[in-house]
Amino acid sequence: MTMATSDIELTGSSAAYSPDNPAPLIEAPRARTPRTAGSTGRSRTNFELYGWVFMRLSGIVLAVLVVGHLLIQLVLDGGVSKVSFAFVAGRWASPFWQGWDLLMLWLAMLHGANGLRTVINDYAERDGTRFWLKMLLYAATVFTVLLGTLVIFTFDPNIR
Repeated sequence: MTMATSDIELTGSSAAYSPDNPAPLIEAPRARTPRTAGSTGRSRTNFELYGWVFMRLSGIVLAVLVVGHLLIQLVLDGGVSKVSFAFVAGRWASPFWQGWDLLMLWLAMLHGANGLRTVINDYAERDGTRFWLKMLLYAATVFTVLLGTLVIFTFDPNIR
């Protein structure tokens, strides 16, 4: 029960090609170089890759920081009723807790800003709108990070 190649029935798009009429040759894609980086002519960077990796790593670190913060503040130290000005003053007297809260603030703000930057890139259709939304986002992020850092480092427990 052998079948000769002439006995095979070609159907569909394969019927049009034969040794005399081969399929068109598809060239392999060329490697991207800085000159062929994009339509704008700018050099290609890995910023989006770094942003993607940052989101994954900062998310893991933030999960540990936030869960640790909630566990310590709300479960181990007596709950919400214990949190007061004096409680914060006692906490921030330690450089460890200042560093913990500072790292949590910075990572949360940068993580959120990077996520919102991605949303703006995805949904803002006009270049001008995208530019001004991102400038507003960056300004709000810088303002919040600077103000939060200032509060953490200049907190005065003796204020009346």
